[in-house]
Amino acid sequence: MCSRFGCAMTLSAFALMASGCHRETTRAYQPPPPPAATGTVASRSAPRTTEPSAGTSGVVPSPVPVPNSYGNPVSTEIGLASWYGPPYAGRKGADGTVYDQNAMTAAHLTLPMGTMVRVTNLSTNQSAVVKITDRGPFVRGRIIDLSLAAAKATGVYRAGVAKVRVEAFAPPVRANADLNPYPGGRWCVQIGAFARESDAVKLKEDLLRRYATAKVIEFPGPTGYWVRVNPKFPDKRTATEVADGIHPKDPAAEPYLIRTD
Repeated sequence: MCSRFGCAMTLSAFALMASGCHRETTRAYQPPPPPAATGTVASRSAPRTTEPSAGTSGVVPSPVPVPNSYGNPVSTEIGLASWYGPPYAGRKGADGTVYDQNAMTAAHLTLPMGTMVRVTNLSTNQSAVVKITDRGPFVRGRIIDLSLAAAKATGVYRAGVAKVRVEAFAPPVRANADLNPYPGGRWCVQIGAFARESDAVKLKEDLLRRYATAKVIEFPGPTGYWVRVNPKFPDKRTATEVADGIHPKDPAAEPYLIRTD
């Protein structure tokens, strides 16, 4: 018989020999690919991430608290959210700032620039507070386009599109707000996207005849060609009347009411 110490030494020696004869092969972890481009107006390919999605551990994060300085929400809407990254990263948004996909921002069609909103994923209860810095999404049924960072924070990134609740807080007061003759905001109408430039130009020429006092422009975008009408009186009522009177022949092109301030 061997002593307890001797037996331990013998077993350790066999363990070392066994480990020396077999070398484990290290395999690099391959994260799953990002979601397909189904939730946005342009390609949404983005860098891969390995963070666990909501539900992996069975724990649903609590909503992000909103600072008291924001007060209570002034409006609430429910609809689909999507997200956008490249090729928009580095480009100027509608508010004039350069879009940073890693910042907590979002695009909305009508909320005033600078408005803070809380976006809650109704499937996972994940929430995030973001700032409106751009316009969009220009896809029927979608109400907000999140930055890459905001999409990850709300669980929209991997899904591509998700049903959310958007709670808007009072927009910041501008220094020249009392000088604005349109307290309800300045509005325009955007129509598109057209697959062919000639269709956009044709609509532009038609609108120039119909709305002689309006500024009508045609321009290319990431998803096609667009036409924008800036009425002489850019209040919401006038812009709505213009939008209701536009019926493009291209079924893929739709008029969108946009707030420009």
